[in-house]
Amino acid sequence: MAMVTVFRASISRSLPTSFPNLLSSSSNRNSIPKKHRLLCYAASSQTKTIRSEVSFCIGTHLIPHPKKVERGGEDAFLVSDYNGGVIAVADGVSGWAEQNVDPSLFPQELMANASCLVEDEEVNYDPQILIRKAHAATSAVGSATVIVAMLETNGTLKIANVGDCGLRAIRGDRIIFSTSPQEHYFDCPYQLSSEMVGQTYLDAVVSRVEVMEGDTIVMGSDGLFDNVFDHEIVSTVAGHGDVAAAGIS
Repeated sequence: MAMVTVFRASISRSLPTSFPNLLSSSSNRNSIPKKHRLLCYAASSQTKTIRSEVSFCIGTHLIPHPKKVERGGEDAFLVSDYNGGVIAVADGVSGWAEQNVDPSLFPQELMANASCLVEDEEVNYDPQILIRKAHAATSAVGSATVIVAMLETNGTLKIANVGDCGLRAIRGDRIIFSTSPQEHYFDCPYQLSSEMVGQTYLDAVVSRVEVMEGDTIVMGSDGLFDNVFDHEIVSTVAGHGDVAAAGIS
């Protein structure tokens, strides 16, 4: 899972602007292998300000591992403007390549299904239930770690996480909330799978954090948090006061 998927989402109050769900894998992204370039934000042309009240202003970037650029990497992500905003990352498990299975197919389908289910009545804007239904609808062979965050317009951020994708909530110069990775043992994270041996939505760590205007959410795969220390993330965020002004560096 040596790939970096990075969300930077600022909490803002803005005039309503709608845009369709954004679903992406890494197949059309370029590799940026240098460590100091691991933490990247989308340029203003890729950034959308969504809805009134409290909502996300989001920038995204995918950085495939240099050895996986040709096949596009193994991550997928989801952005939705529903309610206060929904962001999710799924990181495909590389070991499937040893069985001649493309590790990117499972996370791509998982995120595609989640995109279709964000507004589902049964999901009821619950990230854990979204994981359950998206997983049940996924038929591809493989497995993936996954994290989903849903922002209520009242400032409550709801998070469900299976595995070692992560999220940091930053206020000013400090981290006010951090997820913790779930692992069976080193380099073997919890994961949703097409096989019975994997985990389910019931294994997700579910969290709530109260955020406010001006806070920054950084979400990514283990490729980010395994290579960039938290204090480096905070200092990088501090150097870019607004997502819309941040460019890919």
